Amino acid sequence: MRKSIRYTLASVLTLFILGVGYLWLTFASPYGYNPTGELPTIDDDATYSVFVYGTLTKPWVRWLVTGRAGDSEPAKLPGFRKQELDIKPVAGAVTEGEVVTVNADELRALDRYERLGVRYERVEMTLKDGESAWVYRLMDPLVLELTDEISD
Repeated sequence: MRKSIRYTLASVLTLFILGVGYLWLTFASPYGYNPTGELPTIDDDATYSVFVYGTLTKPWVRWLVTGRAGDSEPAKLPGFRKQELDIKPVAGAVTEGEVVTVNADELRALDRYERLGVRYERVEMTLKDGESAWVYRLMDPLVLELTDEISD
């Protein structure tokens, strides 16, 4: 019986360490993220509005990524429809999401999470209420293919 308990505890500990390692690599680590090209500048003294429509609408994901869940407000992005991990322009469509306000370090953390310049681009867009916010959109597949070819 004791061997079974030790084996179970060792398995749980191993899974925990692997899980923490995965979360650190995904959300906080600079390793594995090598943006190409010029990224938008970030002013250290500014705050930024970011429209989120996917995983970042979940407070616990924002907490893992930025270190705080922060408050969010419901928002709508007209002229776009959510399609899997992206939004696509569609006349008359509206994508529902949330707006979060972040500081410069939190925006850098979001950029790392979204793999800005590698997988997503950050574009300033106008929301339904007339306010502007940064929005992460999947980069054009052709750009991704060219980037992969250049880095090989």
